[in-house]
Amino acid sequence: MRKDIANLKYVFAPKSIAVIGASDNPSKLGNTILKNLVDGGYGKKIYPINPKHKKLLGLKCYEKIEDIRGNVELAIFAIPARFVPDVAESCGKKGVKGIVVLSAGFGEVGEVELEKRLGEIVLKYNMAMVGPNCLGVMNPKKRVDSIFFPFYKFERPKVGGISLITQSGAVGSCVADLAAYYDVGFSKFVSYGNGTTINDADLVEYLSADPETKEILLYLEGTKNGKKLLRMLEKANVKKPVIVLKAGKSKSAGNAAKSHTGNLAGDYMAYNAVFRESKVIEVDSVVELFYVVNMFSQELPKGRRVAVLTDGGGLGVLTADAVESEGLQMAEFGEETREKLKQVLPPYVNIGNPLDIVADSGTDIYEKSLRIMMEDESIDSVIVIVLFQAPAVDSRIIDVLVKESDRKEKPIVVVAVGGNYTKENRRILDGYGVPTYGCPLSAVKTLRRITDYSLFLRTRKR
Repeated sequence: MRKDIANLKYVFAPKSIAVIGASDNPSKLGNTILKNLVDGGYGKKIYPINPKHKKLLGLKCYEKIEDIRGNVELAIFAIPARFVPDVAESCGKKGVKGIVVLSAGFGEVGEVELEKRLGEIVLKYNMAMVGPNCLGVMNPKKRVDSIFFPFYKFERPKVGGISLITQSGAVGSCVADLAAYYDVGFSKFVSYGNGTTINDADLVEYLSADPETKEILLYLEGTKNGKKLLRMLEKANVKKPVIVLKAGKSKSAGNAAKSHTGNLAGDYMAYNAVFRESKVIEVDSVVELFYVVNMFSQELPKGRRVAVLTDGGGLGVLTADAVESEGLQMAEFGEETREKLKQVLPPYVNIGNPLDIVADSGTDIYEKSLRIMMEDESIDSVIVIVLFQAPAVDSRIIDVLVKESDRKEKPIVVVAVGGNYTKENRRILDGYGVPTYGCPLSAVKTLRRITDYSLFLRTRKR
């Protein structure tokens, strides 16, 4: 690992931060960043830098970084692009270990030489640089935050195991905001923008070795080093799941991606080949990122055999269609399982897969049927369809599903279709680590992705 990449530890967990371009103007980035660090509870040394002020938010303000007597591990830049290289040089001489350059106005708008000069300066001092033209970084555990959105508009995620790498600050902020809404925890967030010296492949390399990162999410428009990206994805994906959302698949979108961050978008077929070779999980939307992440709270499936338990026949049929079309298999119940089910189900229920226990069966029947399925070795995963609207289904169904999920015997996936009442119950289950989905196809597509990944890991371990 290059020294500047290794120095990312000072970007994600610095003991001191300088905010270059700190301001008292609420409309300026430097004001929001400084305020977020103070109000967010960073709690370590913060050095505002602006020659026009003596104090900002109660903190002593410095004219330039050289005036600071103590060590500075991270410097966040919120100044015009033309000033960045010279200030970066000063940071290097000062011994700063990492910089986050939020400023736009480099290669993405044709200022190639300016960006090249910045990169040369940064590498000369082995500084880890995130940016330019980015939102920067966030580490909820360490309260490090360079995102220039105020707290009341943009809720930060709680501490967790997910690390997000994103070229786009807009997409990254939406994912992080949704993570907070869905109560999904983050370990690291990094919006790297132009990726002048540290890019997607470098960040995958660093986070694959980070013990606090359990899953890596990657939003990618284009890359500058496809060969290294493939190597790092292959290496990381064996240690922890990598979930990729690739934008710029069409010609027009690819052109937009190139002008957005200055990266080479390239032919999507080439990227798709990289993803297939490295066995990463590719998704098609921001929402699907969360679909996949939620399912990793479960035990990984040992195979492709799926059982479907439902109190609504039509939804069971739709789910069975999705299972077959996605390349999974409807499990065949063993004779012992059939006999056990006959003992707990009403005589008019047809024993088959999908197992339709009908809408008036209630929570007790759900509980007994699900336990029998969980004990059947010929079943690798169970999809449970719940009509929360049915009078016979009471609040105990939440406890049943959580209890079975917590056994970690095999994955349980819940499908619940409906309005506000159903959505509220889904949110409760998600909060307990039981993945829920609003339609059968979303659930099955996600289960298939997780199954493919699980079987890949099992093959590697042989």
